[in-house]
Amino acid sequence: MLTLSGVGRTFFTKTALEDVSLSVDRGEFVCVVGASGSGKSTLLSIVAGLVAPTSGSVTLDGASVVGPGPERGLVCQSGAVYPWRTVERNIAFGLELLGLPRAERKARVDWYLAETGLTQFRHALPKQLSGGQRQRVAIARALACEPEVLLLDEPFGALDVQTKEDMQVFLRGVWQDTGTTVLMVTHDVEEAVFLSRRVIVLSSDPGRVAADVAVDLPDSRDLAVKRTPEFLALRAQVEDLVRAYHRSHA
Repeated sequence: MLTLSGVGRTFFTKTALEDVSLSVDRGEFVCVVGASGSGKSTLLSIVAGLVAPTSGSVTLDGASVVGPGPERGLVCQSGAVYPWRTVERNIAFGLELLGLPRAERKARVDWYLAETGLTQFRHALPKQLSGGQRQRVAIARALACEPEVLLLDEPFGALDVQTKEDMQVFLRGVWQDTGTTVLMVTHDVEEAVFLSRRVIVLSSDPGRVAADVAVDLPDSRDLAVKRTPEFLALRAQVEDLVRAYHRSHA
């Protein structure tokens, strides 16, 4: 469904990405990891249509990606919720831009409030929420527009360990409930293995696809899976790949 073919991006004299080719199937959850300088966030910005590739192409269901669009929802580390809007009005923001009828907007907002456990906070302002709750609002706002692909750029990077793990469980549940295709960038290898079906490892400077690791774990996962030998072996495999391809380009 989502295809990157020979994608490269150069900023002045610095090449961030070079000849990146990968695909993400409909309903798949794929994480991209790599050391600093591997171009992870640049790759996501290109898929989001915020940055144009210097070379290569990105297509979604065969149509070229040439700019931002409602078929791609983006959530960044900061969440970027609107501080002057209540939770429900934050979630409704994209629906208002799409011009959906009031009744349909309300139905979608109600569903995503319930799905993200925010119903009791619908009238709260972001300043009254915890960091994890604000990220739930950002994810709900992106999903309410029912995008083809949800793009996540280090969405839990600023959270404490306990909140991060709670959010990981939450995100997997939302993904299973909605069937949305997810492409996520993270520096946290354990997080990538826990969340995804595949982990893409980028080499550094410039970023290239170094490995594509299948995560052969059950789709129904809780935090206990992180203590299993299968999980620990996958995490070690990916960590070794990240180190190896960072050293080789250091």
